[in-house]
Amino acid sequence: MEETRRTLGLFSVLCVSLICINLSFSPVYAFYGRRQLRFNPDGRFKILQVSDMHYGNGKESQCADVSPAELSYCSDLNTTAFLQRTIASEKPDLIVFSGDNVYGICETKDAAKTMNMAFAPAIESGIPWVAILGNHDQESDMTRETLMKYIVTLPNTLSQVNPLDAWRYQIDGFGNYNLQIEGPFGSPLFLKSVLNLYLLDGGDYTKLDGFVYNYDWVKTSQQNWYEHTSKWLEFEYKRWPFPQNSTAAGLVYLHIPVPEFSLFNKSTEMTGVRQEKTCSPPINSGFFTKLVERGEVKGVFSGHDHINDFCGELHGINLCYAGGAGYHGYGKVGWARRARIVEAQLEKTIYGRWGAVDTIKTWKRLDDENHSLIDTQLLWSKNTIALVLYHNIDH
Repeated sequence: MEETRRTLGLFSVLCVSLICINLSFSPVYAFYGRRQLRFNPDGRFKILQVSDMHYGNGKESQCADVSPAELSYCSDLNTTAFLQRTIASEKPDLIVFSGDNVYGICETKDAAKTMNMAFAPAIESGIPWVAILGNHDQESDMTRETLMKYIVTLPNTLSQVNPLDAWRYQIDGFGNYNLQIEGPFGSPLFLKSVLNLYLLDGGDYTKLDGFVYNYDWVKTSQQNWYEHTSKWLEFEYKRWPFPQNSTAAGLVYLHIPVPEFSLFNKSTEMTGVRQEKTCSPPINSGFFTKLVERGEVKGVFSGHDHINDFCGELHGINLCYAGGAGYHGYGKVGWARRARIVEAQLEKTIYGRWGAVDTIKTWKRLDDENHSLIDTQLLWSKNTIALVLYHNIDH
């Protein structure tokens, strides 16, 4: 009994020491007592991505691209109902709003009021949620900076205006930040981030001379911040205690798709559909190349192109559209609004405890009569990578 008490005491001291070390030295720690994200006791973590709500004035905002029979009653409230329905069905651990949350142009004159309505289902659910901006959010009475400064004040959000170390990089945009998802309690990795999310402000329209109404891109300053943050998280993942011999898996969320999304045109190359061209920046800033070089990111999740909802794999990275969730933004008659879910599952160690991320899966929920679940697919598997390496060494 005495030995058990001594062991528990030493374990408690170790835990407090590790927390102090993480708070003192990690430049990417950003929560300061706010609710930290971690995997569930069953080794799962589920993310609901909601893109392109284009919220306007609630019941006064008419739907776009729905059947004539729906026009008389369809409004922003249909978007709210869809989100409430999906949260209830999926019970996600995190909700990510990936831009064009509100529709300012010729619409709302009170962006704060509109955001309150748009994010209400997430706030009311009590589930942690985050948001980034699209190209339309700032087209009302708030700038991109004031939008993010307002969002971070809302209940249950883990959104950030920018990372704490943004001054080092003079980072462009507002809404660039990292979320670290730790292992479940009882896991050797409960003080390590086993899944890293990178949320980025892809801007709206470029201000450079010679470009007219062209979409913006991820800037060098943002890429430098990503690279530094990624390397630091790798260092923490590989250091004592319970050092890992690889990097933790990563996911990226941004509104405007990187140019590489345009490479997928055949149905055999993707899961899901392409129904419009990829509206990406006219300049390839090299962000995708940076992700390939780092090797940790398994998926990039975008919105912007409402009636594309496919995933395609390129150089080990899955490029995935969410599909439009909002009824006030454009869509396609007969093609249901939708949202994307991503679920990461941890592996079991030889000691029966939860270890690193083993698989990452995705599917979509439709706002149709059956609330259909479609296009379930395995995005990434640690075991698949291991088998490929084994095969190459053996041959």
